[in-house]
Amino acid sequence: MKIDLTDTTASKINKALVQGRRAIGTPAVGMVLTLVIVTDEENAYDALKAANDASHEHPSRTLVVIRRVSRSPRDRTQSRLDAEVRVGVEAGTGETVVLRLYGEVVNHAQSVVLPLLLPDAPVVVWWPVNAPLDPANDPLGALAQRRVTDTYASEQPVRELGARADTYTPGDTDLSWTRITPWRSMLAAALDQVTCEVEAVEVEGEEFNPSCELLAMWLADRLDVPVKRSLSSGPGLTAVRMNTDSGPIVLDRADGSLATLSIQGQPDRAVALKRRETAELIGEELRRLDPDDTYASALRFGVDRLNVSNGKGAKAAGTEKATDAEGGPVAKGERAAVPTPLEAAAKAPAKEAAAPAPVKKAAAK
Repeated sequence: MKIDLTDTTASKINKALVQGRRAIGTPAVGMVLTLVIVTDEENAYDALKAANDASHEHPSRTLVVIRRVSRSPRDRTQSRLDAEVRVGVEAGTGETVVLRLYGEVVNHAQSVVLPLLLPDAPVVVWWPVNAPLDPANDPLGALAQRRVTDTYASEQPVRELGARADTYTPGDTDLSWTRITPWRSMLAAALDQVTCEVEAVEVEGEEFNPSCELLAMWLADRLDVPVKRSLSSGPGLTAVRMNTDSGPIVLDRADGSLATLSIQGQPDRAVALKRRETAELIGEELRRLDPDDTYASALRFGVDRLNVSNGKGAKAAGTEKATDAEGGPVAKGERAAVPTPLEAAAKAPAKEAAAPAPVKKAAAK
């Protein structure tokens, strides 16, 4: 069921929601959270479709905020709120309200959204595109317990990843991080099968792919080893190679769907590692509403390296395991000569350098 409202108010929208629920015979509200999607008209359909698919696992009230830019100077001074209320089959297993903001109200979207939030329920804000540099301090982001962005959708993904690290607040997360969950799980499971010590890691994937950079930072952060970032034609992540004292461990995915896990002394195994749709990604993020400490640790690892290279931090960014530009050892406490991906983005080079990432913490499988 759809109810169209023109030049309306939040109060009228709430009444339309009640009217719609009664019309379809479901007056009880069974939603578990409010999902606020902040997007533009071009990307609204895909984002809403993904949210509707995810609502089968997480029944929610979905509020889609679309800021419309008026072409006429006269229209820019006239505030107007149009809404489309969807309940029943049109809204998955929850409720959907599409809000189109015009004029001055564009700058006060939080005042429109606040009365429509479910009482005593968590709030998640998702920016499919054009996320603010500091999501926690955004007026809409301040209403939420979880804030979801996607650096892959930006024009400069790696530079955007550096901004996420600088402004990280507990509750922030990114779909570029969510995309590597199967990779992290598979690599951890592989290390559990053998007794070994990892000596070095190579992460291979597309150039300027934030998921590749995050996986490299996570491995360097957790395994306490140098990590090399190498480039491939994709799609996305293509391989991770770990050199251990018991032989190499390789997870190779050349076609974007089926990967091969190779462990020294064991037969090769084919594992499903397909590239997931947005609905699966957002559904995974809605399963947990607490801060993601592992994501925070990987981000801080990258930004700590960047701060040291710029002279802003006192922390040593290398150990005796790091190597310099010619592959020779670097003395303990000195920084490797080759920049990490975040350092390279800060210096705005034409391409990212493949560089070993430094050690930060003890290994954790």
